[in-house]
Amino acid sequence: MGNEKEVLEKLVRADIGTRPFSELTSVSLSGLGANLAGRVLLAELEARGLKAGKDYQAVGALTQAAVPLVLSMVLASTEPIDGFTIDFVYPGIKGKNIQGKKVVLLDAWLSEKSYIQTSSIITLHKGNELSLDYSVIEHLGAQAVAIASLVGGTGAMTGEESKYVEVVGAIDQEKHRLPFVYAYNVTEVSTSHVDSPHDPRA
Repeated sequence: MGNEKEVLEKLVRADIGTRPFSELTSVSLSGLGANLAGRVLLAELEARGLKAGKDYQAVGALTQAAVPLVLSMVLASTEPIDGFTIDFVYPGIKGKNIQGKKVVLLDAWLSEKSYIQTSSIITLHKGNELSLDYSVIEHLGAQAVAIASLVGGTGAMTGEESKYVEVVGAIDQEKHRLPFVYAYNVTEVSTSHVDSPHDPRA
């Protein structure tokens, strides 16, 4: 997997260039990038103790940018897993029923910075958006077991703290600490990672 991850990193770096943010579509929608991304993300999750089929049975796209990555993981997995998307208009999902399943929530790029795009507004800033998505999953009778992204990072947080994200469930109002798994640290693949206006939902 090491060589595959290195090849994928070159594609990711080429896509990002000097921009502070990218939805990575030139990677996720290319034949080579899609094949590599699915396998790399599955391997990163397994390295954190989360094996497809056993520890999670579905992967959900937090944004439109994550949809092709979800499909890549579904097709690359040797165990049967389903994909779905968070409904961006009406609270719910599009895809197979996830009731009773353990799921991973996925995005293409997820960091503490707040970038505003038409299809990707999920950030780690205060965790508000992720808490909403976590609550949708919770309401549907599923359990979110991890947050994942192709490019990610938690800025000032280091060590074990950087490996987790905290969300608040709408049903129980309790805080939940979820593993945060990403293939590439944003500070390592982006040469222009700067602050951008905060998402108004944060």
